[in-house]
Amino acid sequence: MILYPAIDLKDGQCVRLVKGEMDAATVFSDDPGAQAKSFAEAGFAWIHVVDLNGAFAGRPVNGAAVESILSQATIPVQLGGGIRDMATIADWLARGVARVILGTVALRDPALVRTACREFPGKVAVGIDARGGRVAVEGWAETSDTSALELASAFEDAGVAAIIFTDIDRDGALGGPNVEATAALARQISTPVIASGGVSGHADLAALKAVEDAGIEGVICGRALYDGRIEAATALALLAA
Repeated sequence: MILYPAIDLKDGQCVRLVKGEMDAATVFSDDPGAQAKSFAEAGFAWIHVVDLNGAFAGRPVNGAAVESILSQATIPVQLGGGIRDMATIADWLARGVARVILGTVALRDPALVRTACREFPGKVAVGIDARGGRVAVEGWAETSDTSALELASAFEDAGVAAIIFTDIDRDGALGGPNVEATAALARQISTPVIASGGVSGHADLAALKAVEDAGIEGVICGRALYDGRIEAATALALLAA
């Protein structure tokens, strides 16, 4: 199972939110590139980056910070936030992003996701952020009537590299991931699932590892890594076992 350290970008800085609230941001670093470099040196295989401002604006906002990450990270980067059209997808991939994450547009324009998967096989993931089991979009500001399973199932034959499933009510709260909901989703689709939201310690990683066979390929961790609740070498060894 892959452990993805998260770099969430707000106003050019690395931050963590609580339940997606932009005004509840904690700044952990003002140098995203250096943060990415430290994650690579710690032995991580991927980095998960989200342009938070971009998610609300509907277009990339933290481009300079992402460029800094790409220039200093020696490992693949997956990027989400404000990626809503083919031109933006193509641009980020050309600039060195290994995989783009399509969230809001997956609900609004599923045909675009399918086109992107055909154009860039293996380089497109779908981010499904759920509040009470329903998909939230526009930087989590709006909650739809579509369930996470309905949206994930819609792309079963599209060639999506992974479904990144976030339980918004757990995100940044250090209350533990929603292991049951994540495993249930993974068991009902063939696309690999990456768990996100609420990871607070090594026990949470062990709980996800225990249901890895459901189809959970990885887990994203942010705040617990930054504040030391999760130690990189221990976590990586646990998930590699």
